[in-house]
Amino acid sequence: LVKAYAMFEKDVDYVVLEGKVKIVDEQTGRILEGRRYSEGLHQAIEAKENVKIEETTQTYATITLQNYFRMYDKLAGMTGTAETEAQEFWDIYKLDVVVIPTNKPVIRIDYDDLVYRTKREKYNAVIKEIVNIRDAGRAVLVGTTSVEVSELLSKMLKSQKVRHNVLNAKQHQREAEIVAHAGQPGAVTIATNMAGRGTDIKLHPKVKEAGGLAIIGTERHESRRVDRQLRGRAGRQGDPGSSQFFVSLEDDLMRIFGSERIARIMDMMKIGEGEVIQHKMISNSIEKAQKKVEENNYGIRKHLLEYDDVMNSQREVVYNRRKNALFGQKLDIEISNMVYDLLEIIVERNFEYLDFENFKYDLLKTFAIEPPFDEATFKKYDNRKLVDDLHKFALEKFKERMRSIRDQLLPFIEQTYNEQSGQTEFVSVLIADGMKIFKIMSELKASYDTKGYEIIKDLEKIVMLVAIDEQWKEHLREMDALKQAVSSASYEQKDPLLIYKMEAFDLFKDMLERTNTDIISSLFRSHIYIPEEAPKRGRRQRQVKSSSAFDFKKLQLGRSDTSGQSGSGQTGQRKRTTKKVGRNDPCPCGSGKKYKNCCGRNA
Repeated sequence: LVKAYAMFEKDVDYVVLEGKVKIVDEQTGRILEGRRYSEGLHQAIEAKENVKIEETTQTYATITLQNYFRMYDKLAGMTGTAETEAQEFWDIYKLDVVVIPTNKPVIRIDYDDLVYRTKREKYNAVIKEIVNIRDAGRAVLVGTTSVEVSELLSKMLKSQKVRHNVLNAKQHQREAEIVAHAGQPGAVTIATNMAGRGTDIKLHPKVKEAGGLAIIGTERHESRRVDRQLRGRAGRQGDPGSSQFFVSLEDDLMRIFGSERIARIMDMMKIGEGEVIQHKMISNSIEKAQKKVEENNYGIRKHLLEYDDVMNSQREVVYNRRKNALFGQKLDIEISNMVYDLLEIIVERNFEYLDFENFKYDLLKTFAIEPPFDEATFKKYDNRKLVDDLHKFALEKFKERMRSIRDQLLPFIEQTYNEQSGQTEFVSVLIADGMKIFKIMSELKASYDTKGYEIIKDLEKIVMLVAIDEQWKEHLREMDALKQAVSSASYEQKDPLLIYKMEAFDLFKDMLERTNTDIISSLFRSHIYIPEEAPKRGRRQRQVKSSSAFDFKKLQLGRSDTSGQSGSGQTGQRKRTTKKVGRNDPCPCGSGKKYKNCCGRNA
């Protein structure tokens, strides 16, 4: 909230339109539709502006523009203002900047900056200049750095009864119309940043005769690129034109760099109110100040990229994995590898202390299975052989469970295909794991042709996608917190980036383990879900719903045993195959609660 009040200014960093806070791009002056500040900042600004506070957003994916562009095999670009950023293009993308001569010689006159003591004097001078140029029959384009300044100048021109158009974040819908009329005789256009915005301002013949388009900059921007883009709106294709920047010692750029020295010069020269200084030396000093700001901004971008490079390697691993799940590629190999990795972790954690009870608990918690051997055998085993044998056993149990689900669904799939194949393309079924419910949609014909295995494949895909997405979102939040936490390491004479890399690796490793655990736990506990109605006379009665998508009445199903031992395809009464869980024992579902407070609450 303090940040929202102290560092974010209305009509500069954001605008309020139709009761919503919308972010303004500081480079282009356009509204960034759909973008919101994170970590509660947007809500704080909404509270500050007394508009409806929207829900907080969760980041699903993040990437810097540099890494986004580097995903392309070939990169090229064209812009009129790349020369000032040539070093950055080479450092980040290994791209050279080549200057191509203009089609026709540029005859635009670029005047030295006019420096005033205060903003008030500067704006008064700007209004006088606009009126003079308009009266001469030329067109005027006034560039501002914020919505606020554009609206202030608009009010001043209205008081002088000067007709004009305003192009800023609040009028971006009329952009094409405003630009189309900007080259008429006597036309005055006020625009926020990068005036003209990629559209040529066509000049009326009378405007060309009178001297062309006049560019007036009300303030020097932090970046020379934006100033050059503004100047470049005039003098195109050999047209006449001029550009003039008006600067005051109260401008942000001047306050940070060099305003005191210029103020002393003005005092020595006894320059009074409303008088102006115009000298090449001052224009050069302003350009030097801009260079310093650009270097600083480049340093920030480079620093951000170094951090994102760490995220980028993690992003590639997760996105490749997600892509494989999405297209159903090598799912059986992926599941087999996950089972093996998790068994290795469980065995390693318990084998050192030969803790058979905890080993059994870990197997039950993750795989919903009990070991196929007793404690004496466990203590005799070599840990590598133990993992290999358990891997075979666990995969066999998993295949049994998937076969069981398929066998229970097959009669319904065949009936639906025979009766409704011309009416519906998909078959849907609810699958639960004791904690979550997954809605599986499969193609009816593919399910029929594969004898139900298409649904099993889609189940594996959905479970993997849900787990990857949930854990990745949480990981992004943790990485943001880590980035903020390591920034203080420089006070301890340590490299924050090095600490970030080490901690990020540990976080990523933990995230992968959590993802694997979620996927395997869900798959090994999966069973067909049948909705239940509320308890009646102290007893829970099953409510069997029938629909065109899935007629459960046609299937004589009981709820599959969540212990992982009922993979034989039997239905009806559940049969206990695991030892009884005590009321105060940890719940086998893996919630971390006692059994009596979790799954055993209604037992």
